[in-house]
Amino acid sequence: MPKRDYYEVLGVNRDAGDDDVKKAYRKLAMKYHPDRNPDNKETEEKFKEAKEAYEVLSDAKKRDAYDRFGHAGVDSSMGAGGGGFEGFGDAFSDIFGDLFGGGGGRGRSNVYRGADLRYNLEISLEEAARGAEKTIRIPTIEECDTCHGSGAKPGTHATTCPNCGGSGQMRIQQGFFSLQQPCPKCHGSGRIIPDPCRDCGSAGRVKRQKTLEVKIPAGINEGMRLRHAGHGEPGVNGGPPGDLYVEIHIRPHTVFEREHDDLHCEMPISFTTAALGGEIEIPTLDGVARLKIPTETQSGKVFRLRGKGIRNVRTQIRGDLMCHVVVETPVNLTERQRELLNEFDEISLSNGDRHNPKAKSWMDKVKTFFGT
Repeated sequence: MPKRDYYEVLGVNRDAGDDDVKKAYRKLAMKYHPDRNPDNKETEEKFKEAKEAYEVLSDAKKRDAYDRFGHAGVDSSMGAGGGGFEGFGDAFSDIFGDLFGGGGGRGRSNVYRGADLRYNLEISLEEAARGAEKTIRIPTIEECDTCHGSGAKPGTHATTCPNCGGSGQMRIQQGFFSLQQPCPKCHGSGRIIPDPCRDCGSAGRVKRQKTLEVKIPAGINEGMRLRHAGHGEPGVNGGPPGDLYVEIHIRPHTVFEREHDDLHCEMPISFTTAALGGEIEIPTLDGVARLKIPTETQSGKVFRLRGKGIRNVRTQIRGDLMCHVVVETPVNLTERQRELLNEFDEISLSNGDRHNPKAKSWMDKVKTFFGT
């Protein structure tokens, strides 16, 4: 098959700059590299095609020859491994760093930001509604007091790694590829500690417990996270510390269930109160409220108490309390109660359409269903 145009292979215009060419090649190399696509001949060929295109377009002389004479202008120089491959090696070392965690291109320091930490904090519904201040203890890594972070025994000092000259990185040349990886002797630190500190074992840091005050805003919801900047793990080689994220979990409540900013509760009422109406006391987070039950209230009726829910953490608008009425069937009846209920039932059945409209409607639907 005839070779494709190198600019088409990389997906760049013919006037593309060196940075655009390098960026396009890095993207294709990351996508089609054999280590990411094992035993895939198609992606392997695409990788080779992209590599060949970049070898030419990243070299000013070869690119000029290609622009003037096409593939014929560069065929004789392909695979020679001569000048012009430094840029290719740099780009590929960066790619290998991305693929295998090797660190990347030359001159890159070993300074890393500390890892973020997460702390799961369980609170009550009342604390979530009103806000609270909690004290937590978290594990942390701090500078060793004995060696003051040097990792060396007091009175001694770390020395420069003779293997990498203090850079922490080793460059390996494999054909056209120039790969960079952490030094195996100093593990990327660039230092050797002949006499380690006895308290931290040359790490320069020790594990401790830290006390932290956490302010919980009113209205916070399940799963929300509070960020405490700089309270994560410390950085490496002077890097900034990570952050601490306190994740909120709300314990189940014995009375209320929360739905966003609204609260729900079930309130049992007697058969007599449901039929004749009355007034009952409803618990709220602010105390007791009174609710008027109208006559002939059915089980499952929901009454809304506005503004008795939870204040929204952002808008500060309070939700509502939804009271679900459940008509309770009496139990442990006395003989007199049974007599009265039987008498009541007889009176009700004598004029069922009037006293039990739902039952009458349901029976009509059943008759229609069976065609009777």
